[in-house]
Amino acid sequence: EIRRYWKERITVPIIISLAKGIEAELEPEPRIITPTLMISRATGIPIENILYLGGPNIASEIYNKEYANARICGAERWRKPLAKFLRQPHFIVWDNGDLVTHEVMGGLKNVYAIGAGMVAALTNESATSKSVYFALCTSEMIFITHLLAEEPEKLAGPLLADTYVTLLKGRNAWYGQQLAKGGLSLEMGDSIKGKGMIQGVSAVKGFYELLSQSSLSVQHPEENKPVAPVEFCPILKMLYKVLITREFPLQAILDALRDETMYDPKDRIEIAQTHVFYRPSLLGHRP
Repeated sequence: EIRRYWKERITVPIIISLAKGIEAELEPEPRIITPTLMISRATGIPIENILYLGGPNIASEIYNKEYANARICGAERWRKPLAKFLRQPHFIVWDNGDLVTHEVMGGLKNVYAIGAGMVAALTNESATSKSVYFALCTSEMIFITHLLAEEPEKLAGPLLADTYVTLLKGRNAWYGQQLAKGGLSLEMGDSIKGKGMIQGVSAVKGFYELLSQSSLSVQHPEENKPVAPVEFCPILKMLYKVLITREFPLQAILDALRDETMYDPKDRIEIAQTHVFYRPSLLGHRP
């Protein structure tokens, strides 16, 4: 079917996005702009013809033919034949219909990977500190996806593995480590020679600005008052204050980890799963 599609030279192509990151659009109302939406806007190609490919892997290791798997997400008409088309003995591709969750997680993992790199360097690779950070950041990721999707896929299997490998050995984690070690400075920007664009920096800004909007306020179950969604995400808040406004030094990420008033990550997940937080308008959908 794909071969016929190109042979006939139909004018509307299929695009596979490898981009990871998001932007926030605050006017006329807050909404998230994912890479596939950006591509659709820029090209005029319908979103049904734009797919997302990602997974728990490192690009350089795939290039070296290390065994890996990935998911291609989007409209069923194209994702199923494309999954078969892309599959190789060392690169297994599955198809999935939840484009939103995968793109949002693709952006979020880079946000939290920067913090993971900072924590690793500042604690001399403490396994305990890194695991505490992992628990907190994954609970924030789950909370955020419940704002953007009515029934998001659970952070498990390939989605969780994708987050794990990015926090372990992605360019954003490397960037966080280098900042903490003094090998790089924030003044050098987020485009690093030999590494390319550090997508997590702009994603920190995008997610923070979006989730700070009072119009998106959700009811805090304990304080019994409406609060901006970002108030449920202390790690994201601290990353913004360290990387974007630069109000705090890099070491402040450890203060966010060690806050004695911090909720059990399980509580944040339960709040997301038991309260009606879904905001269709964030993706330009009408309730």
